[in-house]
Amino acid sequence: MYIYTSRWLMFPVYVGLSFGFILLTIKFFEQIIYVIPDILIMSESGLVLIVLSLIDIALVGGLLVMVMFSGYENFISKMIISQDKKRLSWMGTMDVNSIKNKVASSIVAISSVHLLRIFMEADNVSNDKIMWCILIHLTFVISAFGMSYIDKMSKKTQK
Repeated sequence: MYIYTSRWLMFPVYVGLSFGFILLTIKFFEQIIYVIPDILIMSESGLVLIVLSLIDIALVGGLLVMVMFSGYENFISKMIISQDKKRLSWMGTMDVNSIKNKVASSIVAISSVHLLRIFMEADNVSNDKIMWCILIHLTFVISAFGMSYIDKMSKKTQK
């Protein structure tokens, strides 16, 4: 009984993630407010870098929401939401493996945005740093493919 009840120790972790989401939202709007006064004098590449930062924040925010809700539903308690309220379509359908695969693909997407930002500023970035960023990104990509392949193989053996 104690072990079953101890799952509620994860609840403060998910609440903490929601505070992280609030901080990301504040940072998102800070970036927008920062860019508005300079929008007419900003270069196109500078604007693209700002937009990539906003995309990066949105991807991380989406990842946080997914982990918070699906983790809560999978590890703590099912969310009871009445039929007249809107419910996210993926809620209640994601098991641990699908969460893991979605997190891995989100990490690859976030890494892709970071890599694109580095390529946009390639003149100011050392070749060693670019090489390391590419290697790290490829590691994320290969890991995501590997996890997806293992999940696919395990589903085949369960059938």
